[in-house]
Amino acid sequence: MKSEQIQHLIAMVLYMAVVIFIGVYYAKRANKHSDNYFLGGRSLGPWVTAMSAEASDMSGWLLMGLPGLAYFVGVAEATWTAIGLAVCTYINWLVVSKRLRRYSERANNSITLPDFFSNRFREKKKVIMTIAAVFILVFFAVYAASCFVTCGKLFSNLFFGGKHYVGMMILGAVFVLAYTFLGGFLAESASDFMQGIVMIVSLVVIVTIGVFSAGGVGAIIDNVKEFPGFLDFFGVSDPVNQFGQSFSYLDKLKEPELEALAESLSTTVDGLYVQGVNNALPIFSSTPGTYSILSICSCMAWGLGYFGMPQVLLRFMAIRDEKELKPSRRIAMIWVVVSLAVAVFIGIMGRHLFPTVHLTGAAAENIFITLATNALPAILAGFVMAGILAATISSSDSYLLIAASAVSKNIFKGVIHKKATDKQVMWVTRITLLVIAIVAIVIALDENSIIFKIVSFAWAGFGATFGPLMLFSLFWKRTTAAGAVAGMVGGAGMVFLWKLVISGFGSVFAIYELLPAFIFSSICIVVVSLLTKKPSEEIEADFEAVKSGNL
Repeated sequence: MKSEQIQHLIAMVLYMAVVIFIGVYYAKRANKHSDNYFLGGRSLGPWVTAMSAEASDMSGWLLMGLPGLAYFVGVAEATWTAIGLAVCTYINWLVVSKRLRRYSERANNSITLPDFFSNRFREKKKVIMTIAAVFILVFFAVYAASCFVTCGKLFSNLFFGGKHYVGMMILGAVFVLAYTFLGGFLAESASDFMQGIVMIVSLVVIVTIGVFSAGGVGAIIDNVKEFPGFLDFFGVSDPVNQFGQSFSYLDKLKEPELEALAESLSTTVDGLYVQGVNNALPIFSSTPGTYSILSICSCMAWGLGYFGMPQVLLRFMAIRDEKELKPSRRIAMIWVVVSLAVAVFIGIMGRHLFPTVHLTGAAAENIFITLATNALPAILAGFVMAGILAATISSSDSYLLIAASAVSKNIFKGVIHKKATDKQVMWVTRITLLVIAIVAIVIALDENSIIFKIVSFAWAGFGATFGPLMLFSLFWKRTTAAGAVAGMVGGAGMVFLWKLVISGFGSVFAIYELLPAFIFSSICIVVVSLLTKKPSEEIEADFEAVKSGNL
């Protein structure tokens, strides 16, 4: 191992030691009771609520997926996605947070999302709870896989030149699993606060040093203007070449194969989209693809996912006082806007500084690592790399914990064994954590996986399954239990149908599956609710009490 790699390792180990210390510190308190383990006893302050909500949400795609997207195909998709996320983050904090904090307490002090939906409709057979728990289990397994992919790419590129991905991915997964075992929700939230700080500091440090190295923002912009469509908000640099080789084909090639392809191309070849090397510069088509209004709406639809994102919604439920949601919202919005803007600019800056280093969409997600290791002293680069690890840990522990709670608290105790002791619930939780981690590892075995794509599917799943139901549950008194079931099943089903079948037709159908699935789920809720018996007086009384704040 080289001297630089040893310094990277030292910095990473120091960081992980701090994270483990937090887990150990909170372990005793968390394990007193399952309510503490899953929701921290509703004791979070505004700073921890804000930072843990956003850090657990953004995950490794903020430092790798989003910059990689901007680096590979230009600013359009990355920027419109970031705008949609920022806008809906604000709406979620402004509109949903206070109502959910009240309603979750009114609804039999619910501590998980399936709990809340079940108690909101006062169901006896726990149908809503079971369905919600199953979907959480499915989509969070996919989400956790995206985090493990991030770990694998980080460690393999940092220490082994891109080799031994599988071993490094499993190592990262084991660390995350061990940490989640220790401290539960409190440890997760406290460390997420620290990790949120590490993430944004890492982004700002890299962009500051990168701009200085590049000769200023003006020099970067002037350079990337040379790539047709790269800075066009209504265009895209689509990586398909004149030989008919599609993006998917090229993305399956290994880095050495792509380098050989690039070297074999004549410098006179024109119209090449793929990022090959021609006179030491990447080659883009002179006629980039167009980005329609529908495409923009598709990207901005990412923001709709926030209304159904368990790791964010749980923070609203866990804050100690609803009055603290306002300052928490301000903190969260500053963090979100700065981090998203900087992440996109890092991709642009990376294209200027290292135009020919990453030749596929999967490889492009390493641009943050490339910038850090080339721009900073080794020991500082190691601490900045901890930003990626921070993003991964802050998300994966949330995903594992929420998925485990869905099984142990909602299915095991809520349906299978209603008289289960707290100790039995905790044991089932830890067994479930292990099983989910193994499934996520299997999903993450492909080293050519693109983090952004994995996250986008799971995000759509949660957004369409729970987003419409959350909004209607909080703000429409006429919503019924049958409507809730129809909305969840319809939304989740449409995500799979659109992604696997309908989007293959191309043209207007090639939009992000969250948008049509969210709309379809909303229609299902309204239609089925109107066709079924209206809610009972008790349910309507709960709604009115929450609405008025008279709990």
